[in-house]
Amino acid sequence: MDYVRNVDFAGLAAQAPARATQFLLDHQNGAKTGACIVRCMNVPPGEGSPAGRHIHHFEQIYYIISGVMDLEIDGHEMQAGPGAVVYIPAEVPHKNWNAGGEPVVHLALLTPAPGPEEQISIPVG
Repeated sequence: MDYVRNVDFAGLAAQAPARATQFLLDHQNGAKTGACIVRCMNVPPGEGSPAGRHIHHFEQIYYIISGVMDLEIDGHEMQAGPGAVVYIPAEVPHKNWNAGGEPVVHLALLTPAPGPEEQISIPVG
């Protein structure tokens, strides 16, 4: 098991203009306890949550590395920039998107880790 994993920022950027995800910790590469899943995401301008407004059965935490993420959480719109931590409780409707001109790169932590067969995002009206 790799105890230290590095984000491949160049690899994420190379997939532009598509939305890109690097799984840093999940069921396939070491998340044995179900404590959390960690992934790094690159969201290009104009892109956002593929499910639109949705919920999860787990808590979600974002750490913004670069760019500005636009969010709607429980009906409240806000923005989060570099260095911000965003907390989204389980079962709370939300969506996020990139309305800016540069990619939004962020870490996404899901806790407790959803099972390998569990639906991640559940669309809501």
